[in-house]
Amino acid sequence: MTARKAYFAQKPAVARGQMEPAERQFRSRLAQIAGGHGLLRGTLVERFRTCGNPRCKCARGQKHRAVCLFLRQDGKLRQLYVPRAYEERVRQWVANHQELKKLVGQISEIYWQKVQLRQG
Repeated sequence: MTARKAYFAQKPAVARGQMEPAERQFRSRLAQIAGGHGLLRGTLVERFRTCGNPRCKCARGQKHRAVCLFLRQDGKLRQLYVPRAYEERVRQWVANHQELKKLVGQISEIYWQKVQLRQG
């Protein structure tokens, strides 16, 4: 029997009715986020810069706004410019990923407590 089959041959998952209300709520929200919404790991940074044109408004202090997405891939920090038309969508994807991480942490805490109390 492969490791994968052995894992799934273990005790079946807990039925929703047997879960604590908090766990059921976290899992429900987790499923909502993961099932159909975009997820993007990264950080959005807003920058203001000058373009170098002496006649431009930025030369007089009104700098150009740019939004960049930063993330680490293969140990390297990557940066990507986010066009204004995509900004709200990308912000939502990043927020979804952050909420997903938070929910997984909360579910993990519930199971940490179960192990401590020798339950489940």
